[in-house]
Amino acid sequence: MEQRAEIGIIGGSGFYALLNNAQDIKVETPYGAPSDLISLGEIAGRKVAFLPRHGKHHQLPPHMINYRANIWALKSLGVRHIIAPTAVGSLQPDIRVGDLLVTDQFIDRTRRTDTTFYNGPVVTHVSTADPYCPVLNRIAVATIKSLGLPVHDGGTCVVIEGPRFSTKAESNWFTRMGWHTVNMTQYPEAALAREQAMCYCNISVITDYDAGLVAQGAVDPVSNEAVIKAFTANLKNLVTIIQKILPQIPGPDEDCTCFHALDGASIG
Repeated sequence: MEQRAEIGIIGGSGFYALLNNAQDIKVETPYGAPSDLISLGEIAGRKVAFLPRHGKHHQLPPHMINYRANIWALKSLGVRHIIAPTAVGSLQPDIRVGDLLVTDQFIDRTRRTDTTFYNGPVVTHVSTADPYCPVLNRIAVATIKSLGLPVHDGGTCVVIEGPRFSTKAESNWFTRMGWHTVNMTQYPEAALAREQAMCYCNISVITDYDAGLVAQGAVDPVSNEAVIKAFTANLKNLVTIIQKILPQIPGPDEDCTCFHALDGASIG
């Protein structure tokens, strides 16, 4: 089997079932090892690479994931479009547990350092004004709506360092700022994909109400057990959504603004 793919999926181990005739391969990168072996296969006639973000046995906490290696590995296989589902907490009362949200902005509240491919000697400033692919986002929202599932078209995710969850004070601040969801992995993943001029789409599953204003009087503060339970309950829907999105993703001859992210970005 040719070790190439056009579409990448970054997610939990439950997505292995998506692939037909899967082959696990090891990819070496200049940034070390990716989270795990990458599975190559086909879905709806499209060549797909699947990478478990936290490792096959969920052994990597968010702050220990080698995001640069993950994105570089997918790019080296020929991937141009990435679908990256995540679990998120809600920060607003109208975004309910079980809903889906297609993210279009992020706020970085992490302290990570390995968050760019461009450490010199050529200085490169890549715009992340719109870090998520507008084409993939439109396809995702339309697909989810067609399935009759609750979906929010756009939203800002505040990305925290992890592995701890937010304090009530932090969560209250995020809510009052008007941000929509909270998560531990969308940054630097989305930004690194942009630095590689790749299309990146996040589909968020609302698993909890975090620990602040939204949770008060309604539910207990977020727990790992609750997150896993809620995400697992939505896994079948996510698999169906991705299966229906993949045939709609533009082919290799079609252009996208994401592919031009590096145009004029380097100095010298």
